[in-house]
Parts: sequence; structure tokens; C-alpha cells
Amino acid sequence: MSELKDEVALIDAAKDDPIAFGMLYKRYVEKIYNYIYFRTGSVKDAEDLTGKVFFKAMSHIKGYKHMGLPFSAWLYRIAHNLVANYHRDQSKMQEISLDNITGGALPQREPQPESRVVHNQEVEDLLVTIRELADNRQELLILKFVDQLSNAEIGKIMRKSEGAIKSLYHRTLIELREKMDNSDKEMKND
Repeated sequence: MSELKDEVALIDAAKDDPIAFGMLYKRYVEKIYNYIYFRTGSVKDAEDLTGKVFFKAMSHIKGYKHMGLPFSAWLYRIAHNLVANYHRDQSKMQEISLDNITGGALPQREPQPESRVVHNQEVEDLLVTIRELADNRQELLILKFVDQLSNAEIGKIMRKSEGAIKSLYHRTLIELREKMDNSDKEMKND
């Protein structure tokens, strides 16, 4: 509970103190960047939009009223709206480079080239399949697996109950599995 009080005090201070806003920025910039990156697939666009999120937040923080939700929920809502505008303005879908996703995350021991190719193809297939999901399902997966938020935190951000998030998560995994199975069947038939 004291963490919430500390955050509220920091938000109140940030309304008049740029240093306090900088502390909020440091606290949330990585999560907001990751969220945007996985929604856009572009480092450049993610950096650009992350900057816009925090500029917009800084410009409107004087009007921010604490409503019992974490400050991050407000930031994610701003990010969500900017990403929606971004996708609306894009004429074509961008692809995520596997080099950017795996950068540094590969195991120390180098796998055999064949297994690396198979693994990279599986990751690419999964990302393509995830991009076929509805926006709210993509958002859920990003918040769950990239930002590693709890169902309760995701519910606050997406403005749904924790039970609704559990249900959406379950349905999303089923849909993802079905799409992957169908994709596997199509490949075997080719």
C-alpha cells in the first residue's frame, strides 16, 4: 500500500517538478517501449512512439487524477491509442527482424546450424500467427509475456475484470494453438 502512496505522491510532485516526472519516466519507459516495439515491430517507430507517449503524458499530467488505477495503466492507454493511430497510418504491415528479437538472448553454446534455422523459423511462424490475432489478444500476450504483468494488472490496463482477462487469455491460447495447428497441416499438404 505504501508503494501506491509513494506513486501518488510522485505523480502529484511531477505536476510541477520535471525531476519527479523524470523519475516516473525512468520507472516506466522500458515497459512502454517493449509494449510499443512488440506492437509495431520496429525499433525506430517504437523509440519514436515511446517519446510521444511520455511527451503526451508530461503535457497532460496536470490534469491526471488518481482513480485507484496504477499510473502505468494511463501510460499504456496513451501508448495503445498512439499504436492504433500508427497502424491506421501504415500502408503495409512491418515485419519484426529476428535479429532484433534474439539479440543477446541466445544461449551461450551455439546450437547446430540446422537446429538454429528450425528454431528461427518456428519463432517467425509464431510471430506471424500472433500478428493475425485481434489487437486486444496481441496486447494481452505482450502484457503477459513481454512485460510479465499479472492478470490483475492487465485487467486494470485493459479495463476488464481479472476473470475476463483469464477468459480472454484462455481463448487466445486456444485460437493461437488452432492457427498453429492449421499452419502445420497446410505445410504438410504442400
